[in-house]
Amino acid sequence: MRRFPLIVATALLALPLPSLAQTTKTNLQIQGNLGYRIDAEIDPATHSIAATAQITFTPMDSLESVNFELHNALHILKASDQSGQPIENVRLQGDNVRFTPAAPLDKGVSATWTIQYEGHITGEDDGPVEGLKLAALNSNAGYLLYPARWFPVAGIFLNRFTAEMHIRVPDGFTVLGSGAVDADNKTTVNGKPGVQFNFLWSKPGFPGTLLLGKYKSFGAGNLHVYVTQANEKKASDLVQTAGQQLDFFAALYGQPESPRLNVVELPDETLPACWAPEIAAVSASRIVEKSGQRLLANTIAHQWWGSMISPQNLNDTWITNGMSRYSELLYVEDQFSRTAMNNAIQDVAAGALAYDTMPLSAISRLNPFSPEFQSMTYEKGAMIFHMLRFELGEEPFKNSLRAVIQQYADHTIRTAELEKVFEATSQQSLTPFFAQWYYGTGAPQFTSKYSVYRLGNNKGFRTIGEVGQDLDLFRMPIELRIETEGKTESQKIEISGTSSSFTIDTFGRPHKISLDPDQWLLKNTPDLQVRIHILRGQQQVAQGDTAAAIAEYQKALEANALSSLASYRLGEIFYQLHNYQSAANSYRDALRGDGEPRWTEVWCHVQLGKIFDVTGQRDRALNEYRQAIQTNDNTQGALNEARTYIQKPFVRPDTE
Repeated sequence: MRRFPLIVATALLALPLPSLAQTTKTNLQIQGNLGYRIDAEIDPATHSIAATAQITFTPMDSLESVNFELHNALHILKASDQSGQPIENVRLQGDNVRFTPAAPLDKGVSATWTIQYEGHITGEDDGPVEGLKLAALNSNAGYLLYPARWFPVAGIFLNRFTAEMHIRVPDGFTVLGSGAVDADNKTTVNGKPGVQFNFLWSKPGFPGTLLLGKYKSFGAGNLHVYVTQANEKKASDLVQTAGQQLDFFAALYGQPESPRLNVVELPDETLPACWAPEIAAVSASRIVEKSGQRLLANTIAHQWWGSMISPQNLNDTWITNGMSRYSELLYVEDQFSRTAMNNAIQDVAAGALAYDTMPLSAISRLNPFSPEFQSMTYEKGAMIFHMLRFELGEEPFKNSLRAVIQQYADHTIRTAELEKVFEATSQQSLTPFFAQWYYGTGAPQFTSKYSVYRLGNNKGFRTIGEVGQDLDLFRMPIELRIETEGKTESQKIEISGTSSSFTIDTFGRPHKISLDPDQWLLKNTPDLQVRIHILRGQQQVAQGDTAAAIAEYQKALEANALSSLASYRLGEIFYQLHNYQSAANSYRDALRGDGEPRWTEVWCHVQLGKIFDVTGQRDRALNEYRQAIQTNDNTQGALNEARTYIQKPFVRPDTE
């Protein structure tokens, strides 16, 4: 079954980027000059890794023991301090390992430890996050993502570090990491010819991801694309798209930490995307899709928002996750139109309010891989930046973003620090704004009423009205647009409290008044509630809870009985459960609905055709496939599929 997520471009709410990895507090700081020196021999064919990690760190308190995290499939052979004294270690629950040196560590006094370890990582082992493959080695490819803890880690994605890595792999493999130096050192791996790849990343950051594969390389200069042979034909388009996105973000935020960028194909079994310094990796199934351009833009934006600056704690994660999401939308606006961005904003707004029961200032209480945490940091975070853009104005907003990058490059940032930079750059007070959107929950639901009066002496008309909303402490400007018999007038009015009045004079007689017509504000609307229920349903499907998903889709239909998308989603579930009659009923309801989004029409006909083929009604199946072709909508290859099944009946595979 093909999936059409409500948030079409990223599907980030179904599978998170590694920036949302489970983060634990740490009482040590990895040394800035050279935190890690890692020598590793990796043999993908045998799934094996044998490594030595030399770690230089500074305790923030006097410590008798230190905890590091290490992938559960890896076993420590030996640990010693800088004088060669052995360090006792014991594996605690999950990936935590406690190291106890012979003598306690003094606060502020740096130490250098050497840890030797080995193991086999197949991707089927117990990783740090249940249900997600963050590391795997096999005969043709491998990936060791930083959140997989394939080397000893402390304070993941909060504790910035530098790293020098020497990675040995069999001949034929390319290894991609952060800060490549060379790959000319011939060596052996398990007695076979091999090559050593050397990496040095000297700026505090997160250079902990390695990607291994038999890639084909495309591009030139500082931008390269690495794909498998199956996707070679798409590589030139990918180079062009990545170059456009890199240039767009560099013009917007300033130059990234490094001029180099490697765009890499990821296996579909792992995350939809991941990032590291100089790396933007996207899954094979998405990297060649047109909608994958948005996911790529989001991932490249992490070179600034995540890599260049990072959150100081989980409550600040909305800054980097939200700006990577909003960067994606800014790219859509630049490449396509403001209308295209506004369409995307509606889905982002649904995600922002889907679980808005806890303020961002307290979000560290949530599991970072939960739909609630992801929805809040990515979607509500993006909406906060979108609203800041409206409140401050275009140039002050962009100047503030550049100031944040410049002032906090290679450092962590707190929300209070971000607020101060925006206030200093824009010369505007943002206390009420952050009180509502960072420290508060909920969004206003607006109403309006007005009266129109003719002015004497042919001076036009005066509209006197009132905007109401349901949040007593809410205070923000809102755009009010009046369409008249002549030209259209727009005006910003300040909303304060539950009722705010306005007066606007126009020459032509007003015939329509719109509040926030350009979708600047996060607000509650009946349509948004439908989208929220559909989004929650999709997330329940991703988690395997079909009963909960059906309940959410039915709530969406209670709010809007004509929602084609809600009916289509119900049809998907019933089809997967082999309940063909209920599936057909839902697809018919979708065809009789509001037709939004447009692709529901063509795919309803395709799915109905499949159902008729499976139930032995070939003539009816052919009729549905022909109706699909008549829509002339080839979203996700719908027309190609319909033509295929006209030639040969659909047969449901055993795995479907």
